[in-house]
Amino acid sequence: MYDAVVFDNDGVLIGRTPFDTLREAAWDAFESVGVSDPALSHVDEVAVGVSPATLAEICDTYGIEPTEFWRVRDRRATDAQIDATRRGRKTPYDDVDVLRHLDASLGVVSSNQQATVDFLLDHFGLAGRFETAYGREPSIASLSRKKPSPYYIQRALEDIDAGTALFVGDNESDIRAADNAGIDSAFIRRPHRRSFDLSRQPTYEIDDLHDLVSICGRRPVDAP
Repeated sequence: MYDAVVFDNDGVLIGRTPFDTLREAAWDAFESVGVSDPALSHVDEVAVGVSPATLAEICDTYGIEPTEFWRVRDRRATDAQIDATRRGRKTPYDDVDVLRHLDASLGVVSSNQQATVDFLLDHFGLAGRFETAYGREPSIASLSRKKPSPYYIQRALEDIDAGTALFVGDNESDIRAADNAGIDSAFIRRPHRRSFDLSRQPTYEIDDLHDLVSICGRRPVDAP
């Protein structure tokens, strides 16, 4: 049914990063640019989901340069996730092996940093299963390009040269991004999403990645 299946990474292929890990990384970023006692509310905003406008306001509060601060923040976030991975605190889901059986080209689009995505896929031996993988570049502009913007999904589909595609995610922003890109979506109900109420309807709801075989078909035995 689909030329390509594109996956969100965290919460879909690999376990999510605990918020405390990202909060600590954000705090370290403030300290690295000379802010020793930032407001916890500002740390939390910078840790996850900050907008360019809010980032500018926070940086203005402390008299720090937004572009350099964000570069440091993204680096600290990547380092923290790499450390968590090496300590066994961030691991792939048990069903990722089914990816080799899907009869479609595969890609990854994440709102995490590109450096983090590259490390995770390489560390767990998953990189070779995907034709393309996008995370955010360490720039403020990337904050406006992350999901629900279709920006990175569209770039992935151009790389794969896909006419029809499915995006698999665990957030409502993933469904919205797929809609904005004009493609179908599958919402995966991992344990952290079992009782999550959606306000936007995906094309499919799935329990795990094995459900994609019936949706996408099984790759022929002699296929590479």
